[in-house]
Amino acid sequence: MVTVSSAGPADIPAAARVLADAFRDDPVVGPLVVGRRRERRLRALFEALLRSGARSGVLIDMARDARGRVVGVATWEPPGHRLTFLHQMPELPRFARAVGLRGLVTGMRLELALARFRPRAPHWYLAELGVRDGARDRGVGSALLRFRLTAIDAAHLPAYLESSSERNRTLYRRFGFRTLHRITRLPHADPAGMWRPSQEH
Repeated sequence: MVTVSSAGPADIPAAARVLADAFRDDPVVGPLVVGRRRERRLRALFEALLRSGARSGVLIDMARDARGRVVGVATWEPPGHRLTFLHQMPELPRFARAVGLRGLVTGMRLELALARFRPRAPHWYLAELGVRDGARDRGVGSALLRFRLTAIDAAHLPAYLESSSERNRTLYRRFGFRTLHRITRLPHADPAGMWRPSQEH
């Protein structure tokens, strides 16, 4: 059995471990962190992303198994969200340790490239959804999506995400997402941008 709840500041290290595990082989995020101590640096990257995101209003949802272990994480940016340098500044040392100065530049370019494809209409943005090894194919991703989409549907708002895996796209299609476009000109992948219209009841 999986339970989903909103995360607080004390949950961020555990959430970062799950995302580092889930995105280790992702063709978009993975190449940002290469070389020695990769696992530790991936955790540092996601901890910096989660802390700066939480400061700016990003919502972090966590799935726990029956023993209370964190097995899945989803992060959502609300409509009109803006992550500014002021939000990220306290995490710059952690970002630098994770990816180095060159990686910081690459990461900023990646963010700009993805942002160019984002729809202009107000929407919720699923920035990350990850499930740890050993907990996949057990409904964790579905539980995380159901938890947040219920609130999004109540507000009659659309949602958007990017997905670089056909397996994940199959899950998202079950929840009403449809491929909007392919995101081109990224160095290692061409993920699909997926859109879920507002649900009228």
